[in-house]
Amino acid sequence: MIGNDRYPHLFSPLDLGFTTIKNRAVMGSMHTGLEEAEGGFERMAAYFTERARGGVGMIITGGISPNEEGGHGAKLATAEEAAQHRIITEAVHSTDPEVKICMQILHAGPLAPTEKCIAPSAVKSRISPFTPIELDEAGIEKQLDDFANCASRAKEAGYDGVEIIGSGGYLLSTFLVEKTNHRSDQWGGSYDNRMRFPVEAVRRIRLAVGEHFIVIFRIAAMDMLQGGMSWDEVVQLGQAIEQAGASIISTHFTWHESAVPTISTRVPRAAFTSVTGRLGKKLGIPTITSNRINTPNVAEKVLNEGHADLVSMARPMLADAEFMNKALEGREDEINTCIACNQACLDHTFTGQEVSCLVNPRACHETLLVYNKTDAPRRIAVVGAGPAGLSYATVAAQRNHAVTLFDSAVEIGGQFNLAKQIPGKEEFYETLRYYGRMIELLDIDLQLDTRVTAQQLVDGNYDEVVIATGIKPRVPEIEGIDHPCVVSYIDVIRGDKPVGHRVAIMGAGGIGFDVAELILHKGTSAALDIKVFAREWGVDFDQHPRGGVTGVDPVVEKADREVYLLQRKATPIGRGLGKTTGWTHRLSLARRDVKMINAVKYLKIDDAGLHIAVEDKPQVLDVDTVIVCTGQLPLRTLYDELQGSGLKVSLVGGAFEAGELDAKRAINQASYMAAAI
Repeated sequence: MIGNDRYPHLFSPLDLGFTTIKNRAVMGSMHTGLEEAEGGFERMAAYFTERARGGVGMIITGGISPNEEGGHGAKLATAEEAAQHRIITEAVHSTDPEVKICMQILHAGPLAPTEKCIAPSAVKSRISPFTPIELDEAGIEKQLDDFANCASRAKEAGYDGVEIIGSGGYLLSTFLVEKTNHRSDQWGGSYDNRMRFPVEAVRRIRLAVGEHFIVIFRIAAMDMLQGGMSWDEVVQLGQAIEQAGASIISTHFTWHESAVPTISTRVPRAAFTSVTGRLGKKLGIPTITSNRINTPNVAEKVLNEGHADLVSMARPMLADAEFMNKALEGREDEINTCIACNQACLDHTFTGQEVSCLVNPRACHETLLVYNKTDAPRRIAVVGAGPAGLSYATVAAQRNHAVTLFDSAVEIGGQFNLAKQIPGKEEFYETLRYYGRMIELLDIDLQLDTRVTAQQLVDGNYDEVVIATGIKPRVPEIEGIDHPCVVSYIDVIRGDKPVGHRVAIMGAGGIGFDVAELILHKGTSAALDIKVFAREWGVDFDQHPRGGVTGVDPVVEKADREVYLLQRKATPIGRGLGKTTGWTHRLSLARRDVKMINAVKYLKIDDAGLHIAVEDKPQVLDVDTVIVCTGQLPLRTLYDELQGSGLKVSLVGGAFEAGELDAKRAINQASYMAAAI
């Protein structure tokens, strides 16, 4: 069975009365950085066009501000700006006239990166360096008029609709909760007054665009704030927004400053859709649900259970533009699944970089990274089937090169086979499933359990040899490093060496954090069980207190171990982790009583434990296991042996640059190299 047979709900059209969405899949909004880039509109046109061609029913763009004070450069307020946007809308509609494309109106309010940021009250967000300017009555009227003007310009630009984001800690949502709205006029005080601004914004937008235009409002269905919106307030707002003229309600979960993860790989799939389902029963217009819906099966289940009328899949459409076509054609095993790592998408967004995707570097770079078929196919040997080798091999084979892929292990994956063992990183299995299927489809000659020699490569008459042999752990030169209590992180993750009850982890990079998670883990992974997730992060889905979290204490289970996480650097531990997920790792370990110590000098290891000095004060950690996570070195032995052989040899991935293990960098580098050969 394929398509409509296996996914009858996902592929059914949705009639809005004045227009029809061809299926229930929405490519949700993601700011890409192209909005402000030179030539960005042409690149966005290519980016969205690939997704339109890939079968999605509706696209929502990245956030565009209605005025200068609402954002960081990307705005729509003038006819000239509307003309730029027509580059996008005309490209999408010419590709598939049935695909709807809506522009998100995002007024960042107190989160705008400018001293001129505004809010209902002068309340600084803990994640912003600026205290916002409190709006007066004239300022509020200006903002409302700017919202209406922006929507009108979006219609002029050829969009089928707009999405107004009323969540996340952005302007509209700050009117709604008491912690950020201290006003005593008609825009503050009672909840009727606090919701007046977002409701009025929708009403004025509907008046500006007329009846036959999609108006979506993104509501914070569960804002994850202590003292946030109550369930009754969420329902009241949703109903008022419907009456003001919205076509669709889209549910969002969390503010950016919330202490609950909602988008990382440690969050269960479709964790929040039941909340959308409850809200939808109180409304008379369709709803969109979101967050961690990354396969057709999950999307279909959400729709079948009545949790929403549409499913938003933003990052999954980054990972695979052909997501919907592959589902329709029964090729689900060919989908390059989003693993919710956030490393190249949201981490880039929140650090001002152009967005891409760890598992698909072409995302947002469609005009720069092109996999054209070659007229001069070559015989290529790739040694190493980790992320870099897999990426290089599949891209090269896709371009018609004849590829042989060697690895000494009995399975593909390299370091990904370690990552997938970490609780909360189970999605890495999906990437290896995808690459395994691509190897089959592209007729790559895969030779596992094969330690290929330099002479075999020379004798193989290859035109190119690519060394993707990865890394080897760095072993620090300290006294006692060969003590029986010392083990490598690789042995720990593989389960090859026992770990005691008192543990010191040398190195607090990503691997150190992963190892700590692993050895303290007890029971079912929160990423696989919504009840465990809710308990560990203090979310009450059943009673829905204010914000979903007010008065709910997180409760974590942990293995009976005392763990020290140590680093040489004097910087705060975990600073180098991802912008959007690092805080979850730090908080998770803190709740498991991990003792994190920076500015450590390692002295020696002996029967007494690990001898260290902190601020020149020596101490001994009475531990029975020392786990070494002190970095990596490139593994280049084969590369060195091939020098002078006459073969054209290249390095890629960890063999080229070890540093922190960085799959994003490895896959990106390999993809560009294979596209150029």
